[in-house]
Amino acid sequence: MTTIEDVYWKFGFVSEAAQLLETELGTLLFRSGAIEKGLFENPDHDKAWELLQLVNRKTLGQLIRSLGTTDYSLDELDELLTKALGERNRLVHSFYRQHNYRRNSEDGCAVMLEDLESIHETILDAYKAVMKLSGFDIEVMANEKLPTEHVPIV
Repeated sequence: MTTIEDVYWKFGFVSEAAQLLETELGTLLFRSGAIEKGLFENPDHDKAWELLQLVNRKTLGQLIRSLGTTDYSLDELDELLTKALGERNRLVHSFYRQHNYRRNSEDGCAVMLEDLESIHETILDAYKAVMKLSGFDIEVMANEKLPTEHVPIV
């Protein structure tokens, strides 16, 4: 039996995947900017903070476009990222509106859950590709012991 709680549960997983994709793209953009500004050779907290704030203000679409002007070649990922961006925007801005009263029946919830599975797969495919661009294969990493402690970002 599929319920609206199942839909909410899956929506959370898909939202996490979208945030992970956005975070990794932001990390790539930050790294590129830090290299350009020489922050690895000459650390400057204030310049690094300004760069981080600039990156953090960008939407997923802006991050994708901004990375196109860096040394990172996103050409091979363009179709994947464009599709992931569209699905992420649909998830956040119109998923429940598109499905509207389906939420009130088991069959409707099953349709919603299937749609979320599809969105999740699209976003995860893009995330995995971006992670490989960063030098990490998360399929391989899944077999390793992952950290469990909170790590402060700033």
